[in-house]
Amino acid sequence: MKKEFAMALLLLALGTAGNLVAVNPQAKMDQKPTFSAVLDHSLDSVESEFVSAAEAMPDDKFNFAPTQGDFKGVRTFAQQVKHVAAVNYMLAGAILGEKPPVDLGGENGPDSITSKADVVKFLKDSFAYLHKAMISLNESNVLGQVQTPFGSNKITRLGLSAIAISHPMDHYGQMVEYLRMNNIIPPASRAQ
Repeated sequence: MKKEFAMALLLLALGTAGNLVAVNPQAKMDQKPTFSAVLDHSLDSVESEFVSAAEAMPDDKFNFAPTQGDFKGVRTFAQQVKHVAAVNYMLAGAILGEKPPVDLGGENGPDSITSKADVVKFLKDSFAYLHKAMISLNESNVLGQVQTPFGSNKITRLGLSAIAISHPMDHYGQMVEYLRMNNIIPPASRAQ
């Protein structure tokens, strides 16, 4: 099972390499893609959609959470953003083998960060730190086992990178619903 998971991640990474060359006309067709370039490029796409969605919610609605229906106890829009930022820091720290440069206070982020401006800055800074982690990956360390930030298990840096790319999109889907409940078209869905 672990081998199949590793192979699936590798195929995903290599499949994304074609997009890297297509998006970056300076990349040479005969140049071998690197793990760091492929994963960092994938993170760019995630960051672009996620940050633009976070910025699209107005200040006065930033703490919105649905109340009609079965939504008791769900995270607010701001809490979704802070959670992703905190987890970005946790994953990047684990990939780099260091303590994150921010006191996170857990996977929901610091209680002291409350305004939209501060939450968005926290988010952008978390992606910058995650890019640093992605850029650190290479053929000699990408399959190295590191401590997961969520328990006592070990996982490869490639596995953590896959989580780092997919996790924000889980919450992005929820944020899109929150935006639409407030009659805001998410930036990625707007006509060009």
